[in-house]
Amino acid sequence: MAIKTTELLPSSSPEELKKVLQSVASDWGDVIDDSDALQVIPLKGAMTNEVYQIAWPAKNNGLARNVLVRIYGEGVEVFFNRDDEIRTFECMSSQGQGPRLLGRFGDGRVEEFIHARTLSAADIRDPKISELVAAKMREFHDLKMPGPRKALLWDRLRKWVSVAKSFCSAKDAKEFCLYTLKDEISMLEKELPNDHQEIGFCHNDLQYGNIMIDEETSSITIIDYEYASYNPVAYDLANHFCEMAANYHSDTPHILDYSLYPGLEDRQRFIKTYLSSAEKQPSETEVNQLVDDAEKYTLANHIFWGLWGLISVSISASHFFISPFIYIRMFKSLTSADLQAYVNKIDFNYKEYARQRFQQYWMKKQELLSSSTIRQKINVNGHVSISLKKVSDS
Repeated sequence: MAIKTTELLPSSSPEELKKVLQSVASDWGDVIDDSDALQVIPLKGAMTNEVYQIAWPAKNNGLARNVLVRIYGEGVEVFFNRDDEIRTFECMSSQGQGPRLLGRFGDGRVEEFIHARTLSAADIRDPKISELVAAKMREFHDLKMPGPRKALLWDRLRKWVSVAKSFCSAKDAKEFCLYTLKDEISMLEKELPNDHQEIGFCHNDLQYGNIMIDEETSSITIIDYEYASYNPVAYDLANHFCEMAANYHSDTPHILDYSLYPGLEDRQRFIKTYLSSAEKQPSETEVNQLVDDAEKYTLANHIFWGLWGLISVSISASHFFISPFIYIRMFKSLTSADLQAYVNKIDFNYKEYARQRFQQYWMKKQELLSSSTIRQKINVNGHVSISLKKVSDS
Protein backbone atom coordinates (compact mmCIF):
# COMPACT_ATOMS: atom_id res chain seq x y z
CA MET A 1 0.00 0.00 0.00
CA ALA A 2 1.61 3.28 -1.09
CA ILE A 3 0.38 6.66 0.11
CA LYS A 4 1.37 9.81 -1.77
CA THR A 5 2.07 11.96 1.27
CA THR A 6 4.57 12.16 4.09
CA GLU A 7 2.01 13.70 6.41
CA LEU A 8 0.92 10.24 7.58
CA LEU A 9 4.37 9.67 9.03
CA PRO A 10 3.77 9.87 12.80
CA SER A 11 6.79 12.08 13.43
CA SER A 12 6.76 14.94 15.90
CA SER A 13 9.28 16.68 13.59
CA PRO A 14 7.64 16.49 10.12
CA GLU A 15 9.30 19.60 8.70
CA GLU A 16 12.72 18.46 9.95
CA LEU A 17 12.12 15.05 8.38
CA LYS A 18 11.22 16.67 5.03
CA LYS A 19 14.45 18.68 5.10
CA VAL A 20 16.46 15.53 5.75
CA LEU A 21 14.76 13.75 2.83
CA GLN A 22 15.38 16.73 0.57
CA SER A 23 19.05 16.74 1.62
CA VAL A 24 19.41 13.01 0.92
CA ALA A 25 17.75 13.46 -2.49
CA SER A 26 20.05 16.39 -3.28
CA ASP A 27 23.13 14.28 -2.51
CA TRP A 28 21.90 11.85 -5.17
CA GLY A 29 21.27 14.60 -7.71
CA ASP A 30 17.50 14.57 -7.24
CA VAL A 31 15.11 17.36 -6.36
CA ILE A 32 12.02 16.96 -4.16
CA ASP A 33 9.89 20.02 -4.83
CA ASP A 34 6.53 18.47 -4.10
CA SER A 35 5.89 16.24 -1.11
CA ASP A 36 3.12 14.54 -3.07
CA ALA A 37 5.85 13.03 -5.25
CA LEU A 38 6.93 10.93 -2.27
CA GLN A 39 5.43 7.51 -1.76
CA VAL A 40 5.12 6.27 1.81
CA ILE A 41 4.89 2.51 2.27
CA PRO A 42 4.34 1.27 5.86
CA LEU A 43 6.47 -1.78 6.62
CA LYS A 44 4.93 -4.30 8.99
CA GLY A 45 6.54 -6.36 11.72
CA ALA A 46 8.59 -3.84 13.69
CA MET A 47 7.79 -3.91 17.41
CA THR A 48 9.75 -0.99 18.83
CA ASN A 49 9.58 1.50 15.96
CA GLU A 50 7.39 2.64 13.09
CA VAL A 51 9.21 1.82 9.84
CA TYR A 52 8.42 3.17 6.38
CA GLN A 53 9.81 2.81 2.88
CA ILE A 54 9.96 6.22 1.18
CA ALA A 55 10.29 6.41 -2.61
CA TRP A 56 10.57 9.21 -5.17
CA PRO A 57 11.40 9.30 -8.89
CA ALA A 58 15.08 9.84 -9.67
CA LYS A 59 15.82 12.99 -11.67
CA ASN A 60 17.73 11.37 -14.54
CA ASN A 61 15.92 8.14 -15.34
CA GLY A 62 12.67 8.34 -13.39
CA LEU A 63 13.37 5.08 -11.59
CA ALA A 64 12.38 4.99 -7.94
CA ARG A 65 14.84 5.99 -5.25
CA ASN A 66 14.18 4.27 -1.94
CA VAL A 67 15.12 5.01 1.64
CA LEU A 68 13.92 3.66 4.96
CA VAL A 69 12.54 6.04 7.58
CA ARG A 70 12.51 4.83 11.17
CA ILE A 71 10.28 6.68 13.68
CA TYR A 72 11.40 5.78 17.20
CA GLY A 73 8.80 4.14 19.44
CA GLU A 74 7.81 5.75 22.71
CA GLY A 75 8.55 4.06 26.01
CA VAL A 76 11.49 1.99 24.82
CA GLU A 77 13.93 3.75 27.14
CA VAL A 78 13.13 1.12 29.77
CA PHE A 79 14.68 -1.51 27.48
CA PHE A 80 17.69 0.27 26.03
CA ASN A 81 19.36 3.65 25.77
CA ARG A 82 18.43 5.26 22.47
CA ASP A 83 21.62 7.34 22.36
CA ASP A 84 23.69 4.16 22.77
CA GLU A 85 21.66 2.48 20.02
CA ILE A 86 22.26 5.40 17.65
CA ARG A 87 26.00 5.34 18.36
CA THR A 88 26.00 1.59 17.68
CA PHE A 89 24.16 2.13 14.40
CA GLU A 90 26.58 4.86 13.33
CA CYS A 91 29.58 2.71 14.24
CA MET A 92 28.16 -0.30 12.40
CA SER A 93 27.45 1.88 9.37
CA SER A 94 31.00 3.24 9.37
CA GLN A 95 32.35 -0.35 9.35
CA GLY A 96 30.25 -1.31 6.35
CA GLN A 97 27.83 -3.39 8.40
CA GLY A 98 24.08 -3.10 7.85
CA PRO A 99 22.39 -0.14 6.21
CA ARG A 100 24.15 3.21 5.89
CA LEU A 101 22.97 6.12 8.01
CA LEU A 102 21.71 8.84 5.64
CA GLY A 103 20.29 11.39 8.04
CA ARG A 104 18.75 12.08 11.43
CA PHE A 105 15.81 14.12 12.69
CA GLY A 106 14.20 14.73 16.06
CA ASP A 107 12.48 11.40 16.66
CA GLY A 108 13.95 9.15 14.01
CA ARG A 109 16.46 8.62 11.25
CA VAL A 110 16.75 7.93 7.53
CA GLU A 111 18.60 4.77 6.53
CA GLU A 112 19.76 3.15 3.34
CA PHE A 113 17.04 0.90 1.93
CA ILE A 114 18.53 -2.56 1.53
CA HIS A 115 17.31 -4.37 -1.57
CA ALA A 116 17.22 -7.79 0.01
CA ARG A 117 14.64 -10.18 1.37
CA THR A 118 13.90 -10.41 5.08
CA LEU A 119 14.07 -14.00 6.24
CA SER A 120 10.94 -15.91 7.19
CA ALA A 121 10.42 -18.17 10.18
CA ALA A 122 11.08 -21.20 7.97
CA ASP A 123 14.25 -19.71 6.46
CA ILE A 124 16.30 -19.74 9.66
CA ARG A 125 15.74 -23.51 9.91
CA ASP A 126 16.91 -24.06 6.31
CA PRO A 127 20.38 -25.70 6.56
CA LYS A 128 21.95 -23.66 3.73
CA ILE A 129 20.63 -20.34 4.96
CA SER A 130 21.47 -21.28 8.54
CA GLU A 131 25.12 -21.78 7.56
CA LEU A 132 25.21 -18.30 6.04
CA VAL A 133 23.71 -16.85 9.22
CA ALA A 134 26.26 -18.71 11.38
CA ALA A 135 29.19 -17.26 9.42
CA LYS A 136 27.72 -13.74 9.57
CA MET A 137 27.12 -14.10 13.29
CA ARG A 138 30.82 -14.90 13.83
CA GLU A 139 31.72 -11.77 11.85
CA PHE A 140 29.29 -9.71 13.95
CA HIS A 141 30.72 -10.99 17.24
CA ASP A 142 34.24 -10.03 16.14
CA LEU A 143 33.36 -6.37 15.55
CA LYS A 144 35.31 -3.81 17.54
CA MET A 145 32.71 -1.52 19.07
CA PRO A 146 32.88 1.32 21.61
CA GLY A 147 32.54 0.57 25.30
CA PRO A 148 34.06 -1.88 27.78
CA ARG A 149 34.29 -5.48 26.57
CA LYS A 150 32.25 -6.99 29.39
CA ALA A 151 28.86 -8.68 29.60
CA LEU A 152 25.88 -6.36 29.97
CA LEU A 153 23.40 -9.22 30.37
CA TRP A 154 23.26 -9.53 34.14
CA ASP A 155 22.94 -5.83 34.95
CA ARG A 156 20.23 -5.48 32.31
CA LEU A 157 18.27 -8.41 33.74
CA ARG A 158 18.40 -6.97 37.26
CA LYS A 159 17.24 -3.59 35.99
CA TRP A 160 14.34 -5.19 34.11
CA VAL A 161 13.23 -7.11 37.20
CA SER A 162 12.88 -3.82 39.07
CA VAL A 163 11.00 -2.26 36.17
CA ALA A 164 8.68 -5.27 35.86
CA LYS A 165 7.86 -5.20 39.59
CA SER A 166 6.98 -1.51 39.37
CA PHE A 167 4.69 -2.11 36.37
CA CYS A 168 3.01 -5.39 37.30
CA SER A 169 0.12 -6.00 39.65
CA ALA A 170 0.80 -7.91 42.87
CA LYS A 171 -1.03 -10.87 41.34
CA ASP A 172 1.19 -10.94 38.27
CA ALA A 173 4.33 -10.33 40.31
CA LYS A 174 3.49 -13.40 42.38
CA GLU A 175 2.53 -15.55 39.39
CA PHE A 176 5.80 -14.77 37.60
CA CYS A 177 7.93 -15.05 40.76
CA LEU A 178 9.25 -11.50 40.36
CA TYR A 179 10.04 -11.14 44.07
CA THR A 180 12.62 -13.93 43.92
CA LEU A 181 13.80 -13.48 40.35
CA LYS A 182 16.91 -11.46 41.25
CA ASP A 183 18.07 -14.48 43.26
CA GLU A 184 17.58 -16.63 40.17
CA ILE A 185 19.61 -14.19 38.09
CA SER A 186 22.45 -14.15 40.63
CA MET A 187 22.41 -17.94 40.68
CA LEU A 188 22.60 -18.10 36.87
CA GLU A 189 25.44 -15.59 36.77
CA LYS A 190 27.37 -17.90 39.09
CA GLU A 191 26.35 -21.23 37.56
CA LEU A 192 26.53 -20.54 33.82
CA PRO A 193 29.87 -20.99 32.04
CA ASN A 194 31.98 -17.90 32.58
CA ASP A 195 35.72 -18.49 32.97
CA HIS A 196 36.28 -19.84 29.45
CA GLN A 197 33.41 -17.94 27.84
CA GLU A 198 34.26 -15.63 24.94
CA ILE A 199 32.81 -12.12 25.14
CA GLY A 200 31.83 -10.64 21.78
CA PHE A 201 29.65 -7.89 20.42
CA CYS A 202 26.25 -9.61 20.39
CA HIS A 203 23.06 -8.69 18.60
CA ASN A 204 20.90 -10.17 21.41
CA ASP A 205 17.77 -10.23 19.22
CA LEU A 206 18.74 -12.28 16.19
CA GLN A 207 15.28 -13.41 15.16
CA TYR A 208 14.45 -13.99 11.50
CA GLY A 209 13.00 -10.51 11.01
CA ASN A 210 16.39 -8.97 11.78
CA ILE A 211 18.21 -10.94 9.08
CA MET A 212 18.14 -10.14 5.36
CA ILE A 213 19.49 -12.10 2.41
CA ASP A 214 20.50 -10.94 -1.05
CA GLU A 215 19.08 -13.66 -3.29
CA GLU A 216 21.65 -13.03 -6.03
CA THR A 217 24.82 -12.99 -3.93
CA SER A 218 23.59 -14.99 -0.91
CA SER A 219 25.08 -12.30 1.34
CA ILE A 220 23.53 -11.85 4.77
CA THR A 221 22.82 -8.50 6.42
CA ILE A 222 21.97 -8.19 10.12
CA ILE A 223 19.80 -5.21 11.02
CA ASP A 224 18.22 -3.50 14.07
CA TYR A 225 20.71 -3.14 16.90
CA GLU A 226 18.53 -1.80 19.73
CA TYR A 227 19.54 -4.58 22.15
CA ALA A 228 23.11 -5.07 20.89
CA SER A 229 25.91 -5.08 23.46
CA TYR A 230 28.93 -7.03 24.57
CA ASN A 231 27.86 -10.39 26.03
CA PRO A 232 28.96 -14.03 26.12
CA VAL A 233 28.70 -15.29 22.54
CA ALA A 234 27.02 -18.42 23.90
CA TYR A 235 24.13 -16.22 25.01
CA ASP A 236 23.65 -14.80 21.51
CA LEU A 237 23.72 -18.30 20.03
CA ALA A 238 21.17 -19.39 22.65
CA ASN A 239 18.91 -16.49 21.68
CA HIS A 240 19.06 -17.40 18.00
CA PHE A 241 18.20 -21.02 18.72
CA CYS A 242 15.25 -19.99 20.93
CA GLU A 243 13.94 -17.74 18.15
CA MET A 244 13.47 -20.76 15.91
CA ALA A 245 10.38 -21.58 18.00
CA ALA A 246 8.72 -18.30 16.96
CA ASN A 247 6.66 -17.16 13.98
CA TYR A 248 5.85 -13.50 14.45
CA HIS A 249 3.83 -13.36 11.23
CA SER A 250 1.31 -16.03 12.13
CA ASP A 251 -2.25 -15.40 13.32
CA THR A 252 -0.96 -15.94 16.88
CA PRO A 253 2.52 -14.34 16.79
CA HIS A 254 3.00 -14.68 20.54
CA ILE A 255 2.66 -18.46 20.53
CA LEU A 256 5.95 -20.37 20.60
CA ASP A 257 6.32 -23.88 19.21
CA TYR A 258 9.25 -25.53 20.94
CA SER A 259 8.92 -28.61 18.77
CA LEU A 260 10.73 -26.41 16.23
CA TYR A 261 13.67 -25.78 18.56
CA PRO A 262 16.78 -27.11 16.75
CA GLY A 263 17.92 -30.58 17.67
CA LEU A 264 21.42 -31.45 18.80
CA GLU A 265 22.75 -32.21 15.30
CA ASP A 266 21.36 -28.92 13.95
CA ARG A 267 22.96 -26.96 16.79
CA GLN A 268 26.27 -28.77 16.32
CA ARG A 269 26.22 -28.03 12.59
CA PHE A 270 25.44 -24.35 13.18
CA ILE A 271 28.17 -23.92 15.80
CA LYS A 272 30.74 -25.84 13.76
CA THR A 273 30.12 -23.41 10.88
CA TYR A 274 30.21 -20.49 13.33
CA LEU A 275 33.61 -21.55 14.69
CA SER A 276 34.98 -22.54 11.27
CA SER A 277 34.23 -19.14 9.82
CA ALA A 278 36.88 -17.68 12.13
CA GLU A 279 39.51 -19.12 9.73
CA LYS A 280 40.10 -22.26 11.68
CA GLN A 281 38.68 -25.75 11.91
CA PRO A 282 37.31 -26.38 15.40
CA SER A 283 37.81 -29.65 17.20
CA GLU A 284 34.85 -31.79 18.14
CA THR A 285 35.50 -30.89 21.77
CA GLU A 286 35.33 -27.16 21.00
CA VAL A 287 32.07 -27.56 19.11
CA ASN A 288 30.44 -29.66 21.83
CA GLN A 289 31.59 -27.27 24.55
CA LEU A 290 30.00 -24.25 22.87
CA VAL A 291 26.85 -26.24 22.09
CA ASP A 292 26.58 -27.13 25.77
CA ASP A 293 27.30 -23.55 26.88
CA ALA A 294 24.69 -22.13 24.53
CA GLU A 295 22.10 -24.59 25.77
CA LYS A 296 22.66 -23.46 29.35
CA TYR A 297 22.42 -19.81 28.36
CA THR A 298 18.90 -20.40 27.04
CA LEU A 299 17.87 -20.12 30.69
CA ALA A 300 19.05 -16.50 30.85
CA ASN A 301 17.41 -15.86 27.49
CA HIS A 302 14.03 -17.10 28.72
CA ILE A 303 14.20 -14.69 31.66
CA PHE A 304 15.32 -11.85 29.38
CA TRP A 305 12.39 -12.10 26.99
CA GLY A 306 9.97 -13.11 29.72
CA LEU A 307 10.68 -9.82 31.49
CA TRP A 308 10.48 -7.98 28.16
CA GLY A 309 7.00 -9.39 27.65
CA LEU A 310 5.79 -8.42 31.11
CA ILE A 311 7.09 -4.86 30.80
CA SER A 312 5.63 -4.54 27.32
CA VAL A 313 2.15 -5.37 28.64
CA SER A 314 2.09 -2.09 30.55
CA ILE A 315 3.89 0.05 27.98
CA SER A 316 1.83 -1.10 25.01
CA ALA A 317 -1.36 -0.28 26.92
CA SER A 318 -0.35 3.38 27.10
CA HIS A 319 1.72 4.73 24.23
CA PHE A 320 3.96 2.00 22.93
CA PHE A 321 4.23 0.60 19.40
CA ILE A 322 1.34 2.49 17.82
CA SER A 323 2.31 6.09 17.24
CA PRO A 324 -0.42 8.73 17.00
CA PHE A 325 -1.33 10.34 13.68
CA ILE A 326 -0.74 13.88 14.84
CA TYR A 327 -1.80 15.36 11.52
CA ILE A 328 -5.12 13.54 11.11
CA ARG A 329 -6.98 16.84 10.87
CA MET A 330 -5.18 17.51 7.58
CA PHE A 331 -6.74 14.44 6.00
CA LYS A 332 -10.45 14.86 6.48
CA SER A 333 -11.07 13.04 3.22
CA LEU A 334 -9.65 9.82 4.66
CA THR A 335 -11.94 7.52 6.60
CA SER A 336 -11.03 6.06 9.96
CA ALA A 337 -10.74 2.67 8.25
CA ASP A 338 -8.20 4.13 5.81
CA LEU A 339 -6.15 5.55 8.63
CA GLN A 340 -6.30 2.34 10.62
CA ALA A 341 -4.92 0.46 7.62
CA TYR A 342 -1.79 2.59 7.76
CA VAL A 343 -1.04 1.91 11.41
CA ASN A 344 1.73 -0.60 12.05
CA LYS A 345 -0.36 -2.54 14.52
CA ILE A 346 0.73 -5.87 15.93
CA ASP A 347 -1.77 -8.13 17.65
CA PHE A 348 0.66 -9.57 20.18
CA ASN A 349 -0.27 -11.00 23.57
CA TYR A 350 2.77 -9.95 25.57
CA LYS A 351 1.71 -11.57 28.83
CA GLU A 352 1.12 -14.95 27.23
CA TYR A 353 4.48 -14.68 25.49
CA ALA A 354 6.12 -13.91 28.84
CA ARG A 355 4.31 -16.85 30.45
CA GLN A 356 5.69 -19.27 27.85
CA ARG A 357 9.24 -18.01 28.28
CA PHE A 358 9.11 -18.32 32.07
CA GLN A 359 7.54 -21.76 31.83
CA GLN A 360 10.47 -22.86 29.67
CA TYR A 361 12.88 -21.50 32.24
CA TRP A 362 11.36 -23.41 35.16
CA MET A 363 10.91 -26.54 33.09
CA LYS A 364 14.49 -26.64 31.75
CA LYS A 365 16.35 -25.38 34.80
CA GLN A 366 16.86 -28.67 36.60
CA GLU A 367 17.88 -30.46 33.40
CA LEU A 368 20.47 -27.84 32.38
CA LEU A 369 22.01 -27.01 35.73
CA SER A 370 23.42 -30.38 36.68
CA SER A 371 25.64 -28.84 39.35
CA SER A 372 22.66 -27.88 41.46
CA THR A 373 20.04 -29.80 43.40
CA ILE A 374 16.65 -28.29 42.72
CA ARG A 375 13.46 -28.84 44.65
CA GLN A 376 10.45 -28.03 42.54
CA LYS A 377 7.08 -27.05 43.83
CA ILE A 378 4.12 -26.87 41.52
CA ASN A 379 1.79 -24.01 42.37
CA VAL A 380 -1.96 -24.47 42.33
CA ASN A 381 -2.15 -22.34 39.18
CA GLY A 382 0.09 -24.77 37.36
CA HIS A 383 3.23 -22.63 37.42
CA VAL A 384 6.48 -23.76 38.90
CA SER A 385 8.31 -22.04 41.73
CA ILE A 386 11.62 -23.36 42.87
CA SER A 387 14.21 -23.15 45.58
CA LEU A 388 17.83 -23.89 45.00
CA LYS A 389 20.30 -25.64 47.22
CA LYS A 390 23.87 -25.72 45.97
CA VAL A 391 25.54 -29.09 46.14
CA SER A 392 28.50 -28.97 48.49
CA ASP A 393 31.90 -29.59 46.94
CA SER A 394 33.15 -33.02 47.92
